[in-house]
Amino acid sequence: MAIPSRTYWNAREGSSAKGENMGISIGLVGVGSFGSGFVRLFRDHPLVERFALCDVSPERLRAAAERHQVAETYPSLDAILRSDLQAVALFTQHWLHAPQAIQALEAGKHVYSAVPVISLEDGDAMLDWCDKLVAAARRTGLHYMLGETSYYHPEAMYCRRRAAEGAFGRFVYGEGEYLHDIDSPGCSLREVARNRWGKDWDPSKSGGVPMHYPSHSIGGPLSVMRTRMTKVAAFGYVHPNDDWFRPETEGGNVISNETALFQCANGATVRICEHRRIGHPGREGFQLWGTDGCFVEGHVGGGHWMTKQGATPLSVEQMRDPLPPDVFAAWRRGVDSDAAVYGGHRGSHAYLVHEFVDAIAHGRRPAIHAWEAVRYFAPGIMAHKSALRDGALLDIPDWGEAP
Repeated sequence: MAIPSRTYWNAREGSSAKGENMGISIGLVGVGSFGSGFVRLFRDHPLVERFALCDVSPERLRAAAERHQVAETYPSLDAILRSDLQAVALFTQHWLHAPQAIQALEAGKHVYSAVPVISLEDGDAMLDWCDKLVAAARRTGLHYMLGETSYYHPEAMYCRRRAAEGAFGRFVYGEGEYLHDIDSPGCSLREVARNRWGKDWDPSKSGGVPMHYPSHSIGGPLSVMRTRMTKVAAFGYVHPNDDWFRPETEGGNVISNETALFQCANGATVRICEHRRIGHPGREGFQLWGTDGCFVEGHVGGGHWMTKQGATPLSVEQMRDPLPPDVFAAWRRGVDSDAAVYGGHRGSHAYLVHEFVDAIAHGRRPAIHAWEAVRYFAPGIMAHKSALRDGALLDIPDWGEAP
């Protein structure tokens, strides 16, 4: 079975990213453990001519600037927004993302934001922030991009190519999953929470709502089908004597696992799982079924393209889109191997950075813009509301198409 051809990940196949366009200026805000992993990618991109760092911790900022050889630094978000930089990339605490993104847009900056759009215990407050974010993007005319990693997993890139050819036929069913036990040996969510809160940590800040951070499971299927979710019915699992998801926490959420069934505007049905008490090494992936073809992904890696005639195994190299040659070369100079070019979260970091930088440099709307970003979050908010109402079928709000 033939593998579809792949194009370079910019507007002109095989062309230099630089071309006749001017380079851009951008500042990265938040040089903690996650944000630091993006410094090299932004700094060394061929279309970035000026790069700065920002952090509220003087010691952390000084160390990052020395380590990454960045001369231009700022001690606060307010300070960097007063500069003449064109864009900022936000890697701050997740409850700050939406308000800081709006502040940056209103200061005249294009915005890249790490996920999630915002994470709060109050779903209605999250929906309000979705309203405000879309309104700010519309009002300012500037670009916002959400750094949802699942969008650039190799499997998602491959499936978007197949969908563009019409190889799926009509989409009928999908599945998306983010399985991450709170005590995962590879990434303990207990430690993540403690590190995130730092000196302000106390047990009342444990818990959280699984479906209030649904983009890792929802983003893949929606990016391929290019549709929206319209209705949801969901149920939750409450673990006996849970020491993490407890009524005594700030949010009072006791549900550790949430499973939802969504109806989509294209007629397909999608099942989404956000599970935090699960005997599994961890999974962030999706599967899609169409009338003519299907993509099936194994729980221990690997994917298959399937039709009525049989199955074709797929490698990461076959699924992944190639980066423009000059972009790949610029990033390859700073690492030990080709594989290291792509960064974390299954190699998505490089594509996220390139998409944002290339979009700003060429004056086009980036992928996962504000109107798309809220479609990756509102369904989860409504799913949790449904779970609290014993699986009630609820409508999902939508903010329409980008102008």
